[in-house]
Amino acid sequence: MRVTFLGTGSAMPTGERFQTGILLESTAGNLLVDCGSGVLHGLQRTEVGYEGIDAVLLTHHHLDHVSDLMPLLKARWLAGATDLTVAGPEGTAELVTDLLGVHDYMQDRMDLDFREVGPSPFSLAGFDVDAVETRHSMYCLAYRFAAAGEGASGASGGSATGTDRPAFVFSGDTEAFPELVDFADGAAVLAHDCSFPDSVDVDNHPIPSELGRTLGEADGEVGRVYLTHLYPHTDGRHDEMLDSIADHYDGDVRFASDGLSLDID
Repeated sequence: MRVTFLGTGSAMPTGERFQTGILLESTAGNLLVDCGSGVLHGLQRTEVGYEGIDAVLLTHHHLDHVSDLMPLLKARWLAGATDLTVAGPEGTAELVTDLLGVHDYMQDRMDLDFREVGPSPFSLAGFDVDAVETRHSMYCLAYRFAAAGEGASGASGGSATGTDRPAFVFSGDTEAFPELVDFADGAAVLAHDCSFPDSVDVDNHPIPSELGRTLGEADGEVGRVYLTHLYPHTDGRHDEMLDSIADHYDGDVRFASDGLSLDID
């Protein structure tokens, strides 16, 4: 499984980071997780490109996670790739249908397969996925991914929760809480929201000290943590934020960056 961070920014542009988007690649399929502003450009910088994805999976419906959906669909239509699965929490089909309804010329251009998912296992685009609800201002899901067919048992089509299978977990937008770390137990990589430094008083997103305490106190253990969903407030303060996390958690924590690719096997 290959993970590429297409966008590690937030609703407030930094000039260096696109909004949220992650590309997952396996031998069985290519999955785009979230599609914020700039993600279409980030996707086209990969070998997969916008024509090569098999499905889009949304964590939630805030603008900085969905704003490139319509540009993505138009680009695929112009390129002749008119089939696509779009999955996400309840309301995803209505969201995309309403957005398409704003543009008359896009009507009936795409053959879209909508799937609405909740906090339970499912399979999508060559990945076995599990989900859990996060703590955010809008209903949002965190996802755990394992490439179908990988793992010690060689089984496919099952849950992504087993610790014998290489796994990647994406927190979506969320406060830090122990149950989410437990959900990521055994994962090679956890990409977690860490939107602001400690000096910012904020709800619905964690600051480093909160994330560090949660990682340190939770029962779940992960191989490496990447910080993402970064607001401009974090610029120039990465060392300070990592030190704050390290005060409570001695694991491997790094900042994600646009274009960073990881092979998880």
